[in-house]
Parts: sequence; C-alpha cells; structure tokens
Amino acid sequence: MRQERDPVRAAIEGELRLMDPAVRSSRTEVVRLLDPEFTEVGASGRRYTYEEMIAELHDQPGSSADGPVHEPSEITGVLLAPGLVHLTYETRFGGRRALRSSLWREQGETMGWRMYYHQATPTP
Repeated sequence: MRQERDPVRAAIEGELRLMDPAVRSSRTEVVRLLDPEFTEVGASGRRYTYEEMIAELHDQPGSSADGPVHEPSEITGVLLAPGLVHLTYETRFGGRRALRSSLWREQGETMGWRMYYHQATPTP
C-alpha cells in the first residue's frame, strides 16, 4: 500500500525548491516543478507563461549561487480540493518585500506536485 504524502507539505517543499538558486538555474529541475499550464504574474506586473519561465528563470534575480536569495517567511497552505493546494507567504529579496500566492496541483504519481499559478505583490 502506498503511503500518501501530506499535500500541503509537498507543495511547500516544491515552493522552497523553486527559491533555491541551484534549482532555479537548472532547466531540468524547473521543468519538473512547473505545471505545463503554468502562469505567473510577477511583482513587476509582468505575466509569464510556462515557456517564458523555463527559458528565463535561470537569468532572473535569485538564480545565482553568489547573489541574493529569496527569504520566505510565514508560509501557510490549505488543501482546496484533492490534488490542489494554495500557498501564501512573504519574501524578502535584496531589501524588497513581496506577498506571494501559489497554486500547486498534483498530476498523478508520475508527475507529482507542480506549481500551476504564482502571483507576487510588492509590499512596503
């Protein structure tokens, strides 16, 4: 019998991995963590598609091992429905803060949990 993982914990682990510079700079790892239907509205207000994020994440701030990193706090999550988790939290990055919200969905045992949607809102 397969032991079920806590869905909220799985989504939080994925979220934290996507903040890791080693993961952000690896196209292979990013492909494993983003849903093929992924979209994002960044703190800049720019909308990103899956294809754009795969192509550009390695060049975005927070993707270099010797640069600043996203510092998350107060991550909370809720299971909205089977296979769908909503996370909210705050990050600090280079003196800036943002409130963040992500939707993670499970795509079966082979694909696992992947980020489906992300939004960042700058905050003073």
